[in-house]
Amino acid sequence: MSSQVIDSPDTRVPVESKDQLVAWFEAGCKPKDSWRIGTEHEKFGFHPDGLRPVPYEGSRGIRALLEGLQDRFHWQPVMERDTIIGLKEPETGASISLEPGGQFELSGAAVAHLHQTCEEVGTHLNQVREVGDDLGINFLGLGFSPRWTLAETPMMPKGRYRIMRAYMPKVGGHGLDMMFRSCTVQVNLDFSTEADMRQKLRTSLALQPIATAIFANSPFTEGRPNGFLSFRSEIWRDTDSDRTGMLPFVFESGFDFERYVNYALDVPMYFVYRDGAYIDVSGKSFRDFMAGKLPQLPGERPTMQDWSDHVTTIFPEVRLKRYLEMRGADSGPWSRLCALPALWVGLLYDQTALDAAWDVVKGWTANERQALRDDVPKTALQTRFRRYKVQDIAREIMAIAREGLRNRDRQDGFGNSEAVYLNAIDDVVESGRTAAEDLLELYYGAWNESVDPVFKTNAY
Repeated sequence: MSSQVIDSPDTRVPVESKDQLVAWFEAGCKPKDSWRIGTEHEKFGFHPDGLRPVPYEGSRGIRALLEGLQDRFHWQPVMERDTIIGLKEPETGASISLEPGGQFELSGAAVAHLHQTCEEVGTHLNQVREVGDDLGINFLGLGFSPRWTLAETPMMPKGRYRIMRAYMPKVGGHGLDMMFRSCTVQVNLDFSTEADMRQKLRTSLALQPIATAIFANSPFTEGRPNGFLSFRSEIWRDTDSDRTGMLPFVFESGFDFERYVNYALDVPMYFVYRDGAYIDVSGKSFRDFMAGKLPQLPGERPTMQDWSDHVTTIFPEVRLKRYLEMRGADSGPWSRLCALPALWVGLLYDQTALDAAWDVVKGWTANERQALRDDVPKTALQTRFRRYKVQDIAREIMAIAREGLRNRDRQDGFGNSEAVYLNAIDDVVESGRTAAEDLLELYYGAWNESVDPVFKTNAY
């Protein structure tokens, strides 16, 4: 997913002990002056004539879009056997990839400040719009597919997705919805030490429901309201509980890299990649693999690349890799693609701000954190918490984030600090009214109970 991961020079090194897996995470520690920001966002492609999803093949398909970007803007192809499945920019580390239902994702370069992030987002959207216009493909910024059924949604030709599609219905009711019909925006951020990782992971896990509330933008399913403001967030509550959730063990005394490794070792695997093919090992544990007990690969033991692949198939609200991934937000309009990384950079990349954010959440119990996670998809900023509403917490963390960004003092050519990117969500936090609620008002009013106008209002 992200361009920030830097694997071992020889990723085919065999895994012989758990210590190697712990060391893999430890290798992510970076001095503060090397911290970077990696922003990812997904969007739905659609054909404006008929409002249909974009298939992979055909003159107006995803393959044609990828080839058009490759030819016009000199991206390099990412191939799976003879099939183009993505693009990469070797100089910056940015990449374009396909989610299972054709959602088009930019995994941005690891950049030093948010002004670079926003420039990158703008350049990418301009490129895909230029090529897309020639092909009759538009793009939609929303957290969940507002119109199409699962049956109408195409599947991209990536081997790992065939395995996941078969496995997901066995372990949850919404796994296929997550794969094929959801879109998110996330930011990947660094840590300096194990202690720094621990504070950032605990703080961001606790606050992830607040971000979900602020960015709630998925109120429609199959042409009608679904009863939620962030249905994208709701579907994760019933998507393979073995690999999702709020990770309460992170808040236990003594949590460290090794404890996360112990968790990841027992998360069921999806696949092993060998000789250009994905081997289905779904349901088996990495512990089994280390012991040479995979029936599909009898006696074979994993490499560090297998470990890296496995970690990418774990989907908690915040994911630990060699950096931290904030995973709680719906995709949305252009300006809010920059607001999401601004929120988390402001909270986590200035120590004074991080300490203040931790002070906000450190007294919350596991049950309270889970209740927030469970309630926010439906009521967003109006969710009750203790004597407050989530809106009150959002105001507090926005103020902390804004001060954190000012403390970073990274200015653009006009003298603006990175805090300028929070302006896009000021109205949401101050009013307590989300983008989803604005869409619902339009649906019941000017749109005459049709979701079709959203393909114009929320198109890039």
